[in-house]
Amino acid sequence: MITLSNADKALKTYYLDAVSTQLDAISPFYAAIDKHSAEVYGKEVKLAVVRGDNSRVSAGTEDGDLPAAGSNRYVNLTSTLKNIYGTIEISDKALRASGNTGGAFIDLLNAEMEGLVSSAKVNFSRMLYGDGNGFVANITKTSGTSLYLDAIGRVYEGMVIDLRSNTAAVEGGTGLTVATVNYGDGYITLSDTVDATLVGKMVYVHGAYGNEITGFKALFGTGDIYGVTRSEESLMQPVTFTVTSLTEEVIMEKINYLEAFCNSRPNMLLCSYKTKAEISALLTGTRMQVNTAELSGGYSTILFDGIPVVADRYCPDGEIYLVNTDDFVLAQLCDWSWLEDEDGKILKQVPGKAAYNATLVKYAELICKKPCAQGLINGF
Repeated sequence: MITLSNADKALKTYYLDAVSTQLDAISPFYAAIDKHSAEVYGKEVKLAVVRGDNSRVSAGTEDGDLPAAGSNRYVNLTSTLKNIYGTIEISDKALRASGNTGGAFIDLLNAEMEGLVSSAKVNFSRMLYGDGNGFVANITKTSGTSLYLDAIGRVYEGMVIDLRSNTAAVEGGTGLTVATVNYGDGYITLSDTVDATLVGKMVYVHGAYGNEITGFKALFGTGDIYGVTRSEESLMQPVTFTVTSLTEEVIMEKINYLEAFCNSRPNMLLCSYKTKAEISALLTGTRMQVNTAELSGGYSTILFDGIPVVADRYCPDGEIYLVNTDDFVLAQLCDWSWLEDEDGKILKQVPGKAAYNATLVKYAELICKKPCAQGLINGF
């Protein structure tokens, strides 16, 4: 007999480890970076990183004074842990219908967990390339109830969004639900009536503004980061290479620049699917053999000078991030875990509904320990 108690045990015993394993393979970049709690202090992430060279090694004369001992110089990085949630919901009717059929109940939980994993992969990937505010796309034009977006691939039916102005104020509506998505023509319709003057406004994930992990848009932005005044610390300034066209020589030149002047060779190139195809065409055009590799998490990709080229739907066209994954860490208070009440129960009744939900939670923040060693090629 399937009961709420049995369902709780199944979620704790059988599903948590499996789901955590799948969520650790959200993307090749995510799978490659360290994840631990060593930098977590209460609700904050604190990390001291070494800057510059302390010149502890030098040459001298045979009878001269020995070089003075140097000391490390540190920059203290500080950020807050972000609250990341994932919720499943099971109706009371569905639970009762599978009460005497274990297989039906397993199918029910499997479907819910697959949906949760799929949603987590999509949203975590979006956060990795975001600015910490849940930005999705710009509204380029309107036609009746249709809103045309410059990044239609980032939205989906049922997505709940906020519309904001260039000043980041909520303007145009909040908590709006995407009713339909026309990927071919690049527009969405909403289930709610909204202000007709929306051109130039921006689409954000509902409630996400200021609450998401610090992604690449923030890392390569101009504002202060990790509690440090960026303009006062060269360590905190990644390198942006603006080019007019993309060639094999251009990519190699920028990789060599980071290796020569930043003492760090990128070990992953992140880009859109369109840009990955362009890189592949460049390699093919030189009549060189296009090598491939299988990355952690089972991802297969092409190699550029031995470096994996990884495509992601949330990386904009016309941009290539040259990153060293060893310089990143996902500081987390804990791994994915179920939110429990005081009695240790996971499944709880949804107030006012004949349904039960359970919530996975992770408290984490993405930290780059050496921003100056990361590069961005854009403008092509």
